[in-house]
Amino acid sequence: MSLRQQLKGTGVALVTPFTNDFQVDYDALGKVIDHVIDGGVEYVVTLGTTGETPTLNKEEKIKIVLYTYDKVNNRVPVVVGIGGNNTAEIISDLQTYPLDKAIAVLSAAPYYSKPSQEGIYQHYKALAAVSPKPVLLYNVPGRTGRNMTADTTVRLAKDVPNIAGIKEASGDMMQAMQILRDAPEDFLVVSGDDSLGVPQIACGMDGVISVIANTLPKQYSELVRLSLKNDFNAANAINKKLLNVYDLLFAENNPAGVKAYMAHQGLLQNKLRLPVTPVSDALYDKIGKSLEKL
Repeated sequence: MSLRQQLKGTGVALVTPFTNDFQVDYDALGKVIDHVIDGGVEYVVTLGTTGETPTLNKEEKIKIVLYTYDKVNNRVPVVVGIGGNNTAEIISDLQTYPLDKAIAVLSAAPYYSKPSQEGIYQHYKALAAVSPKPVLLYNVPGRTGRNMTADTTVRLAKDVPNIAGIKEASGDMMQAMQILRDAPEDFLVVSGDDSLGVPQIACGMDGVISVIANTLPKQYSELVRLSLKNDFNAANAINKKLLNVYDLLFAENNPAGVKAYMAHQGLLQNKLRLPVTPVSDALYDKIGKSLEKL
């Protein structure tokens, strides 16, 4: 089975729960992993941006990866996030992190440095050359400050054998359609925007790496499966119920929004590491009421 087939559907970018003294809460992480797998997601992504990786040190990251492998216990594939804006450091991480049980590596485009398209291309080419696992590109200009164009994505897809797909989170439908039109047939293209999952799958995407699936895995993974079956009437019926949730999730910050939902569900403590803070009291109350309506 190809990687594209194995990662078709819903992946969830796992949050990192913290205790009241801001240590990694492994008991809660285990509860979250069971929650999303029991909810029907097809795979999990550990150490994604939603996992607050900028505030985790290397020792914590490695421990989280190992714990995730053990807790998942081969129930679903695991993708590991390894990205940043120091190419040499990421190369070192790719060579030293425990990736033997990972199906792929998800690597966000370099942030803050705002490299040219050629710089982005050379960055990913260098990572792919050393990665022991297939590399999935991650275009998220809202966080990185630089969009990776469709031309650059397609160039990497065609030129570099170890680059196997992309999480496309630019929110640009035209760019998404250009990638789908021009990329190789076996190139995985998934959405990074929960609210655009239905229309982007309608255009040909293979699924979504989701934030909302941390809190509502059953509903969102069913929405994605229905969309992949071209049952858009049923998918849209679910999507309409989730529209308010999409807004509340990202109203102030991600993952502050999704952690607020999960705190209401009793899955974790509503704790985040600075500079990210919990949502305001007003938004927290709105989130609780939206859960009651669902």
